[in-house]
Amino acid sequence: MKRAAWPLMVSLVVVGLLFLAVFPTRTYLGQRRYLKETAERVAVLDAENARLAARVSKLNTDEEIERLAREQYNLVRPGEEAYAILPAPTPESPAEEEAAAAADDDPGFWSRAWDTLTFWS
Repeated sequence: MKRAAWPLMVSLVVVGLLFLAVFPTRTYLGQRRYLKETAERVAVLDAENARLAARVSKLNTDEEIERLAREQYNLVRPGEEAYAILPAPTPESPAEEEAAAAADDDPGFWSRAWDTLTFWS
């Protein structure tokens, strides 16, 4: 009986050691990976914050405010005149002109039906 108990005892000790070593190691490695991913996210957010802080400081200058007012709202200083230049009309291609002419010539189903019904009157 003593010989049969030794393999059982050894296997229980090995399983106990695995529980004591594997699960904390997996947790440690998972936490290390999570910390690395979090550090990468923090670095990206720091760079974005720096970019936004530079944009805020630029937006607080009179030159930038004037540029945005002129560009986005078409505002001018007193005494200046604003002109809007419209783009030139694009010429229609011959195929588009023919399609437009054909659409104008075709009266449609209801007009043809009405003409058929009122033909004799």
